[in-house]
Amino acid sequence: MIQDLGTHRFHNEYCETAADGESRVICCRGREIFVNCKEDRISFLTYAQVISCFPELAGKETYLFSIDEVTYFLFRGQPGEFLSERADDVFQGFSWEKPERMRTALPREMAFAGVTGMQLSSWYKSRRYCPCCGSALEHSTKERMLYCPNCGQVEYPKICPAVIVGVIHKDKILLTKYAGRAYTKYALIAGFTEIGESIEDTVRREVMEEVGLRVKNIRYYKSQPWSFSDTLLMGFFCEVDGDDTIRLDETELSVAEWHVAQEVPEDDGVSLTREMMRVFREKMIFR
Repeated sequence: MIQDLGTHRFHNEYCETAADGESRVICCRGREIFVNCKEDRISFLTYAQVISCFPELAGKETYLFSIDEVTYFLFRGQPGEFLSERADDVFQGFSWEKPERMRTALPREMAFAGVTGMQLSSWYKSRRYCPCCGSALEHSTKERMLYCPNCGQVEYPKICPAVIVGVIHKDKILLTKYAGRAYTKYALIAGFTEIGESIEDTVRREVMEEVGLRVKNIRYYKSQPWSFSDTLLMGFFCEVDGDDTIRLDETELSVAEWHVAQEVPEDDGVSLTREMMRVFREKMIFR
């Protein structure tokens, strides 16, 4: 999956530290990331590149995370807007790319850094002011948290819990396609957790809402951070409880079909959904 970095180590604990010349800078413009693309390989601006062109930005960076010994930063607020507005004119060979580009980009640790940095950039941009009193939020020096010096409100990064569900009936798995979305490949039942429900109840509700099936033997498989949608995905397998007749919610799905293992798509190495499909193909869950 996209967060599986092999021998590389991702360190997400926040610390107050300054950038060095080789630190990478994640520069975002809305839902786009500023990267240098050479075929399938990407790279980011270094701090030295940015400061050599815009010395007035020195010391205004915000620490994001590190991968191995390489630290990643962004410029938030007005410094970030200043950089994104001028980057095109200054840095040759770079372009603004949609986050979906990171699904296939190499090296994998750079792709993961790109979407994770974009997630934090979006959070910072949407949390400039206190939602309670309107005062400007300030950044904690101890953790990745914004606080209001006026009323004490605190804000942490947006992470939405959601489920991916492999629904099994005998020797088949339920494959779906979303309605009205750009992504048209096969997927599994998925949905966000509602207030006041357990994650297992989310599985039951989403399956019933989208395809009208009751399920049993709910088994947790694995989780995945999915920065494309600020989501923490939790994968489950379960079995149909009783009637396997599909009653499709056409506002959510365009297709819901039973497929045997040989008909299931291959793993793309990126998403929890496709890994769960592979697990069904290779291990035949519940058999």
